[in-house]
Amino acid sequence: MTANTFHEPAVEDRTFSSSPLLRLQLAPTGSASALIDGAWWPRSRDLMAELPALTAVLDQLWGRITHVTVNPTFWPVIPRKVPVQGHVVKVGWFKAEQDPHKLLLFSYTGGRWDLLVIPPETSAVTAARLMSTATDPSRSLTASGLIQEAEFFRNAAEADWDSARETVWDSEGGHDTRRTPSRGPAVGVIEHGPIPAQGV
Repeated sequence: MTANTFHEPAVEDRTFSSSPLLRLQLAPTGSASALIDGAWWPRSRDLMAELPALTAVLDQLWGRITHVTVNPTFWPVIPRKVPVQGHVVKVGWFKAEQDPHKLLLFSYTGGRWDLLVIPPETSAVTAARLMSTATDPSRSLTASGLIQEAEFFRNAAEADWDSARETVWDSEGGHDTRRTPSRGPAVGVIEHGPIPAQGV
């Protein structure tokens, strides 16, 4: 199987798409070791459907993938084995020991790789940012740290967008800044002085 790139690759940029179902970006070859070796953006939370395409590409790059582990927090069904091209990948899980946003892969040659799992429902813009950040040579965040950072940026962008929309709305007469005073009863404090004595 050949791996096609999504875009014109930068130096040592490795973004793969072996089929319409695989979205994967790996850290540059020879980059400093980090907590994450790349990012994978599956289209679903179905390991039986998603793992074959992933391991088909990684088998060629890293040697035959024999085991995968996940955290069950975001995977509703965890099969014990997944058939892939010409062999079977064993699947395990760790709840407390493994980051819920990380997938661990072990190869026949004894190597181990950690991939950030980008939630399937993530927008394309946020997923692209996560893939870029996860494979940056200076990367230092955990998988969950990357997801939290992306959520922060997404919320900030939405707040900026809401503010910009309100500004446009105001400028088009959608909001009258000169508020009309309410017609309710007036409330105030009346000071009483001494009552003058009646005629002397």
